[in-house]
Amino acid sequence: MEIQVQCHAGYRGEETPRAFRLGDRQVAVAAVLDRWLAPDHRYFKVAGDDGGIYILRHDPAQDRWEMTLFQALSPVAAGDGQP
Repeated sequence: MEIQVQCHAGYRGEETPRAFRLGDRQVAVAAVLDRWLAPDHRYFKVAGDDGGIYILRHDPAQDRWEMTLFQALSPVAAGDGQP
């Protein structure tokens, strides 16, 4: 799924996602959990302010972002106390 991403350039000039749009909804990046490089893409595993975990893929040659994974937190992990 192609998405729009707002980024911040770090001290080395590498762009890091800060927020992204899913349709009409904006999700702020609460934390970057992991990042890695592939030959043609950069990947970011992020926690959203909505409690979801996302993997975002950036194609720097085309300046195109995609969401490749979404994982919702279970109610127990979100802290409601239910088993």
